[in-house]
Amino acid sequence: MQPRNMSMSGVVDLAAVKAAGEAKQKAEQARAEAARTGRAPTSGARLVFDVDEAGFQQDVLQRSTEVPVVIDFWAEWCEPCKQLGPLLERLAGEYAGKFVLAKIDVDANQMLFQQFGVQGIPAVFAVVAGQPIPLFQGAAPESQIRQVLDELVRAAEQQFGIVGAPVDAQGADEQPEAEAPVPAGPYDALLEAANQALDSGDLGGAIQAYKNVLSDDPANPEAKLGLAQAELLHRVQDLDPQAVRKEAAENPADVPAQIRAADLDLVGGHVEDAFGRLIDAVKRNAGADREAARVRLLELFEVIGADDPRVTAARTALARVLF
Repeated sequence: MQPRNMSMSGVVDLAAVKAAGEAKQKAEQARAEAARTGRAPTSGARLVFDVDEAGFQQDVLQRSTEVPVVIDFWAEWCEPCKQLGPLLERLAGEYAGKFVLAKIDVDANQMLFQQFGVQGIPAVFAVVAGQPIPLFQGAAPESQIRQVLDELVRAAEQQFGIVGAPVDAQGADEQPEAEAPVPAGPYDALLEAANQALDSGDLGGAIQAYKNVLSDDPANPEAKLGLAQAELLHRVQDLDPQAVRKEAAENPADVPAQIRAADLDLVGGHVEDAFGRLIDAVKRNAGADREAARVRLLELFEVIGADDPRVTAARTALARVLF
């Protein structure tokens, strides 16, 4: 039996939850404001950018672990490209950071052109968690392009937990505009009480407190993170670690057993082991078992935090399995 007052020490820095939550909440507020006004939160230069072979690793592959990257293969001599390019740039602004647009001149970047297997231009691909996804070729109508982009954004979030943020939250090199002081949120006292309950081992109280906040504010990032941690600890508190690990070792095809073992791995600080176990379960299985392993993996991503490099690596590995 796990002691009731077990902590997340070595797994999650609870002291950093509030700061991370506030940063994410500001990003979500900025996106909501951009959607309301119809303007991108910062200059289009951060939403739309040129990419060459030298910068592809950092500008596309690495960035795709944080936000879907749409790639527009174009050339100066291509007339349809001159119609499609401005449309994609406008949509990048309207989507306000839910994806970013990388423009690749095929004449200057023949290696990338060949690596993606482009047959003709304009051609549009996406990269999510390091994995390329063909979207469409030719100057498609705007309504069709919007449908493709909506599906891309939805798949990135649902399958990989990748949710793009307004560019001003990602582009720390830009000078932010002067902002008025942000007043304390209406849930600060409730969240503080929930965090204290979590730290003290009152898991039931913490879960209910976080759910109370989320019932009124479903997008509250700190409450979502805290709830994920509390529910993880609640799931493992009555498990016998030795029995769980023995069952998982003897039954590699038993997905519920692998999920229980992954929970214990994470609580014990073995983050890569937990992620690897669930990615392997996704790879080995189909149907409901595959989905259960994938969903639990995304839940564990929430516990660790999107910015952790182990989450980034696991998302890329998950993409390889799913695509």
